[in-house]
Amino acid sequence: MVKSMEDYEIIQQCLSGEKDAFGELVNRYKNLVYSVILRMINNAEEANDLAQEVFIKVYKNLDKYSPQYKFSTWIIRITTNLVIDYRRKQKQATISLDDMVYEPVAEDTPEEHYLRQEQRNTVQNILEQMPDMYRIPIVLYHQQGLSYQEIADVINEPLSKVKNRIFRGRKMIKEELLAMKEGEIYEM
Repeated sequence: MVKSMEDYEIIQQCLSGEKDAFGELVNRYKNLVYSVILRMINNAEEANDLAQEVFIKVYKNLDKYSPQYKFSTWIIRITTNLVIDYRRKQKQATISLDDMVYEPVAEDTPEEHYLRQEQRNTVQNILEQMPDMYRIPIVLYHQQGLSYQEIADVINEPLSKVKNRIFRGRKMIKEELLAMKEGEIYEM
């Protein structure tokens, strides 16, 4: 199979019964699916299991895919919905934000590296406490690099709501960080 084939061509091959074609879709999107899940549930084992469930769901619903949307948007929507359902069942509220804040620079001293890690952990903890309606758009935008329109397609909300939720989510994070900083000043 040629790697340069468009997703829609591969989907058509899958639908016509070519068994190896679906493997190409899995290879193209397994890292994206896994990373979205991992950032939303922060559990590598569960992320693997859920990624498999996503691809089973994708395979069963390939005939429902519409080429008017990017395949990546469609698969992230399925992934996000599956994780939301999983979290509702598990009553969990965690997302890893390992890469959201900043990557350490090679010239960092051990102290600077530690402070950056602390900042990353603090933002992650704040995000874990946020409602999904704010957390999911922030993760999709900052960690997965989706555009506002792609996020709107994934969560099936108007573009204006996506922009608003990302704005409000950032504001909530900022306010919590400021409150924590003020609390440190009063403790001194």
